[in-house]
Amino acid sequence: MTDTSSPAADQEQRARHTAARFREVYGTEPTGVWAAPGRVNLIGEHTDYNDGFVMPLALPHTTLAAAAPRTDGVLRVHSGDSGGDGQIAELRLDALRPASDGGWAGYPAGIAWALREAGLPVGGADLHYDSTVPVGAGLSSSAALEVVTALALDDLYGLGLTRQRLARLAQRAENAFVGVPCGIMDQTAAACCTEGHALFLDTRDLSQRQVPFDLAGEGLRLLVVDTRVKHELGDGAYAQRRAMCERGARALGVRALREVRYAHLPEALDRLAAQGDARGDGPGDTPGAGGPGVRAVVRHVVTENRRVEDVIARLDAGETRAIGPLLTAGHASLRDDFQVSCAELDLAVETACAAGALGARMTGGGFGGSAVVLAEEAGADTVAARVTEAFAAAGHTAPRIFPAVPSAGARRLV
Repeated sequence: MTDTSSPAADQEQRARHTAARFREVYGTEPTGVWAAPGRVNLIGEHTDYNDGFVMPLALPHTTLAAAAPRTDGVLRVHSGDSGGDGQIAELRLDALRPASDGGWAGYPAGIAWALREAGLPVGGADLHYDSTVPVGAGLSSSAALEVVTALALDDLYGLGLTRQRLARLAQRAENAFVGVPCGIMDQTAAACCTEGHALFLDTRDLSQRQVPFDLAGEGLRLLVVDTRVKHELGDGAYAQRRAMCERGARALGVRALREVRYAHLPEALDRLAAQGDARGDGPGDTPGAGGPGVRAVVRHVVTENRRVEDVIARLDAGETRAIGPLLTAGHASLRDDFQVSCAELDLAVETACAAGALGARMTGGGFGGSAVVLAEEAGADTVAARVTEAFAAAGHTAPRIFPAVPSAGARRLV
């Protein structure tokens, strides 16, 4: 059955609890409590680092941070969640170095580093975190942690950052400090999404459009199926796909694959084939065993950008149900061309569609994580039950299934 509990409903209570835990951990009062959400991506996967189009929405699941400034150049971080070890991690700001293996604490440390590298007057701070964003589920728990830290430090030190710049600095922290070559989507979603909308983002010029997405008003529900299969984007597979995309762009003489128009895709694929890149095994390329070739990743990115545009057109026309087949087509592309799905994600999508869902796809970086399912409200519980039954029959861990309600982005609570 669907988990219908609302993490947003008890936000005020959580804020009070987070502040109280800060007092217990540090023995002083926090200056405030901030929140940043996880996200699901409705459509547009692995397009953000190709200067393409994405369409995420914020979840009601959030990471909260209670914080207070320090005057000694020390950053202290503590987590009340399973991702932390219960100990305070203490770091000197002037000693922060990229790629230092600081575990989960590397994310807030990376934010402080990125702000200081940008010449912003950031001093020390004490931070305590509490999160309801599932870790390893492809719902951007790392971006929520980064953005809430950046927002807290922005307020504590009066930096005056716009949400767009805050997102860019958070992305730099993850790229250059933590070492994960993510695009800009996750941090922008956490910083900029608004309640009741999906965010249409052009990752080249960072222009945004808030698209009304009132599923309940149309008798629909968007489900998240957390397969509970953990993924690790830093393990090389994500970086390998990105490198393949960059190789494809170079071979086609474009700055990024976003420039390859859908109408010209057959010609582009023929050009790659003529260059001997059909399997991506040219000089300097090291795809993993069974991994995709350059033509396949190019085909995915170009068709996925087109699917984002098609989803926008249908939503603008009031044809929300018509986006379902586009979601399913996106999953097939991620599974077959980009090769980032897994057995559990495929089972969730196939079972949901067979049970009457309008469409479904994996969301996030892949290799585990979550799927999104668009279903009629009247049939959503049945779809969720069938997916749970299918997982049990296959011997998989039971999935966690909950509604994705378009929610607010990062904000100060107290």
